[in-house]
Parts: sequence; C-alpha cells; structure tokens
Amino acid sequence: MSLLKFSQALIFTLASTLPLTSHAALNKNEREIVKQVEQNMPQALEEIKQAVNINSGSLNIEGVKKVGAIASEQLKAIGFKVEWLDGSAFNRAGHVLATFESKNPEAIKILMIGHLDTVFAKHDNFITYKQIDEHTASGPGVADMKGGNTIIITALKSLQALNLLENVSIKVLLTGDEESSGRPLSLSKQAIVDGAIWADVALGYENGDNNIKTAMAARRGYTGWTLNITANAAHSSQIFSDSVGDGAIYEASRILNDFREQLATQPNLTFNPGLIVGGTNADYDSANSSATAFGKSNVIAQTVHVAGDLRALSPKQVEGAKKVMQQIVAKSLNGSHAGLIFEDGYPPMGLTEGNKKLLALYSQASQDLGYNKVVAANPRNAGAADISFAANHVDMALDGLGLMGSGAHTKNETADLTSLNKNTAKTALLIYRLGQL
Repeated sequence: MSLLKFSQALIFTLASTLPLTSHAALNKNEREIVKQVEQNMPQALEEIKQAVNINSGSLNIEGVKKVGAIASEQLKAIGFKVEWLDGSAFNRAGHVLATFESKNPEAIKILMIGHLDTVFAKHDNFITYKQIDEHTASGPGVADMKGGNTIIITALKSLQALNLLENVSIKVLLTGDEESSGRPLSLSKQAIVDGAIWADVALGYENGDNNIKTAMAARRGYTGWTLNITANAAHSSQIFSDSVGDGAIYEASRILNDFREQLATQPNLTFNPGLIVGGTNADYDSANSSATAFGKSNVIAQTVHVAGDLRALSPKQVEGAKKVMQQIVAKSLNGSHAGLIFEDGYPPMGLTEGNKKLLALYSQASQDLGYNKVVAANPRNAGAADISFAANHVDMALDGLGLMGSGAHTKNETADLTSLNKNTAKTALLIYRLGQL
C-alpha cells in the first residue's frame, strides 16, 4: 500500500475507533512519549533561553555559527550524525545537517526544517531572553524560530530516550539564512532540495500564523521585483508637453495604480511596493535596502526606483501576475521609459492531497492528546518559508508546527510557552505514528 493510501486508512481507523478524550486514544508507547516530553520541558526552556541570548542575525556569521554549534551538540547527544554545511559560497554562515538512519530499509524518511538566524543585525541594541510570566517569554527570535528548533530537538530526544526512532530515518536541517537568503538561491537552498529529494515527508517548524489551531498546509511563494524608470528632465513648467512628457514620478504612479486595479482582486495574490525613491537623481542600494535622492519642486523628476514583492499560491498565478505587470509597464507615458526586473524567489507550496492527509494525521495526534483539532491556515496569514523549496519533492509537507507567539521580526517578539509542551508532544506522536505506517 502506498504511503498516502496507508495514511488515509490510518486516519479513518483512528477517527472511527478511538475516543477523543485526553490521552484515552494513546497506546502504551504513546503515553510514555507524553511523559518523556513533559520531563524534558525544563531543559527545553533552558535551551531556548541559551539560543535566544546569542545574536544570530542572518549577516552575523559568527552568531549564526554559535547557535548552530549548540544545536549540533544537542543533536549529537541523541545519536545523530551532524555536519556543518559551510555557506561562504552564498555569503552566509551555513547550515546544520543532522542525520539519523534507521536500520529498517522500509523506514519512512522525514525531513525536519528549522533555521538558526534572526532578522536582528549584529549591532542592534540587543535584548536578551526574559520570562514575562508563567506562560510568556520574550526575546529576539524566541518564536521565530529558536523555539521551533527546540521543539524539533526535544521531540527527537524524547523518542530516542524510549528507543522509538527505529522505524524512521530523520534529517534535521537548520538553515542559517532563512530570514535573509544567500545568493544564488540555487546554492543557498540546495541542502533543502537535496534533503527533500531523499525524504518522503517534510515538516517545517516556523510559527506560521501563530495560531495553535492551525498549520500551514500551503504557503505562498515570494518573488522580489524592481521597477526602474527614466524620463526627460526639464523645468517643471514644461511637464505634460509633447516635447518633454510626464516625468518619472507620474509614470511610477500610473504603473503602481494599474498594478492595483488589474490584480488586487485575485485571491491569495499580493504585490507590495515597499520602497520608492525618485527625483532628478535617485539611487537604490538593493544590498542594504536603502536609497538616496535629490530633486526640486520646479524640476521634472528624471529617475524613479521602486522595490517590492509578489506573493502567490501557485506557479501559474505567479507567471500570470508577472505577465500582466510587464504589460502594464510596457505602456509608457510620453517621454518616459520603464523596466521591470524580477528576481529569483521562494516557490509556492501548494495545497496538495498529500499535505491535507499529513495535516489530518497531525490534527488527530493533537486531538488524541486531548488538544484542539488543527485545520489548514489561510495562506494570507503567513509569509514565505524554507519548506517551500522542499514541498514539491515530497509526498507530504506541513509547516507552522513551531512555538506560537507574536511580534515576530520586532523588538516586542514573544512566545506562548503553553504551546511548547503541546507542540513538542504533537510532533513526537506524529513521528512515531508515521513510523508505524
């Protein structure tokens, strides 16, 4: 029987024969898993604190390597073979790759994805871990996603302590550039693709939409774009004349408004101009996401640069949006010329039947533990993530399984610590059950 058909049969059996009261649906091994996870919670909290207190912004090579070294030791301690994949070829620190190979040749293969880096720069006014109350902690990357990394490792530690990993082969990949991807993507994301080609199932531990009642069975992809416009410079009194034209800023306004009018009603499609600079002289520094300009109110603007992103739920939707955007750009106003450049980005993670079945397995584990049903999150409620590079290579993929929280990417980031035990137990139970397929 195929993996997907067997998982479907398992879901039906569990749903039809087992009561959904707290722990009543668990067998002896599964009840031991719950106890082991609970025993590991104090150490898990300490490990989150240790990781959060290291500044590991994507461009802080030393900091990312320090967090990677700690995770490597934790994975080695539970019997994983650990490698550091150097990232100098794509201008980032690198990745941790940890492997556990089952002796069972029929064992299901699972890729578990996290990331070591945060959005906080090396020279930021760094804020350390703080326990706000019994259920809440704060700190840079506490939920996105150092808490998620800890859930991965603690779940595996709990299973290994009970000798319950024998029917699964696992690769844990903790990337060092999720928040600011190294270039080219063909190198920086190669380890994810390779792991996914090896695997049957991919599990991602981003915090998704931060709702413990949902998981990401689909994610929108991300594509960056830059709009560059040049026009005739002249005294402002000559604007709109046949000999001079409308200027670069009016051309930018036309294009952006046409984007909105022609594409904004498409479901799950968004396109955001995040930076715009224009004037007589305008320079955009894409590497540092900064810009400078000079212009006067009595001079027609000669140059405009706009930087934005495009997010969609399918490759077809991405290509359709790109085509419309290029058509709009091509209809230049008098006296101006515009060019639109798209960069390589994150592919979409579509809502496949396999992903739905994996979500159902995860939801069943949650309910059998006495927790809530888990449903598919709205893809509009979360950004792109590394799992998108894996999703098209596996039978099943699911993301958003990490530590819940709020305020990600800000100085006010917090973690909901009530989700630590719950989501670790769900993961451990899901992996154990996948091994029984």
